Formats: sequence, C-alpha cells, structure tokens
Amino acid sequence: MRVLLDTQIALWALTDSPRLSQEARSLILEPANDIYFSAASIWEIAIKHRLARHDMPVSGDEAANLCRSAGYIELPVTSIHAATTEALPLHHSDPFDRILVAQAKSEPMHLVTHDRMLPQYGDSILLV
Repeated sequence: MRVLLDTQIALWALTDSPRLSQEARSLILEPANDIYFSAASIWEIAIKHRLARHDMPVSGDEAANLCRSAGYIELPVTSIHAATTEALPLHHSDPFDRILVAQAKSEPMHLVTHDRMLPQYGDSILLV
C-alpha cells in the first residue's frame, strides 16, 4: 500500500512520540507499504518552527532529513495536486491538510491522519 503521512503523524513517527497510535506505527513499519512524506508537510513544519510553535520540535530541514533517513519517499507538490484542491468539498479549511488530501486522491494513495475532519474526504483517508 502507498501511504502518505500527514504532518503530525510524520512528526510523531520521527520523534518516536507516544502519541503515535499503534495502528499508525504498524502501517509505517509494514515492509509491504511505501511510506511517503509531502513537500507540503516540510513547508508547514518550516513555517511553524520559524514561528516558534511549541508543537514543532524540529525545523523543516531537520524534518526532511529525518524523513529521508527513515526511508520515506518524498512527494513533491505538483500543479495537478494544487488544481485538485479546487474540486474538494470545503470540509476543512487548512491549506496544508487540503493539499495532502489532494495528493492522496491524485496519486492515488492513503493519507494517514489523526485529524477527525479529514475522513469526510473518502475512503483514501485513514484515521489512526
């Protein structure tokens, strides 16, 4: 299975946070799964880290390096992803979450998230 990690899930996985659910951990560690991280997540981390947000323990550069070191595959943001956001229902207004949903739907892959609003976008969203 192709799995895209949302920003918070990626951060929890990279920092071995106890907040990462066992279900998410199992999906990430399953050898048959290809694990992706989005360039949009790195952008979100970089912005929030620069603003000294308490929930961003690493910089964007550190997060990107940790993702690559963990063997995650980088998913760039393309014009197709950006255009797909226009067709998404307005269940969620966060632009980073919307681009992650668009990426998951466009590729196709499963987006792993803890955000209870995102499963409204369909079966490709896995709430863990």
